[in-house]
Amino acid sequence: MKELLLQMARYNIWANKQFIEILLKVEDEVLDKEITSSFPSIRATAYHMWSAEDIWLQRLLLTEQPVWAQSVFDGNFGEAAEKWQQSSQGLMDFVDKQYKDEALRHVLQYYNLKKVSFKMPVYTVLMQVFNHATYHRGQLVTMMRQAGIKKIPGTDFHTFSTK
Repeated sequence: MKELLLQMARYNIWANKQFIEILLKVEDEVLDKEITSSFPSIRATAYHMWSAEDIWLQRLLLTEQPVWAQSVFDGNFGEAAEKWQQSSQGLMDFVDKQYKDEALRHVLQYYNLKKVSFKMPVYTVLMQVFNHATYHRGQLVTMMRQAGIKKIPGTDFHTFSTK
């Protein structure tokens, strides 16, 4: 199980980086252009992706009062992208430090943003995080095309696996 989760964590880092490298070259007005999707802009979608990864990492690390990153962030896109990459790396580091699969089956109790309590095995949390990122990267592809961005990264898992 650990090896599979490490592979997914590596893929998540790689796939996010493909988007970040392109989006760092995009002007703010393109990042903030209103586009109909789950979130109103490319920037809002990217910040949501980073914040989601970060809050799950905080929960996994048993942070007493996790904070939704974008709610307290006031920097620029480059700074957010760096923090996003740190959160993605933190998820991989977390998986790497688990010495037995039993640790990954441990049931984590956490509170969502509405303060409702939930319980889930750690491996399920990690799969949620990685699947969530894949879902929103798909949205970014569509949003980027609608914003006129020509260079769209290919981030299928098989592309990562055969590189």
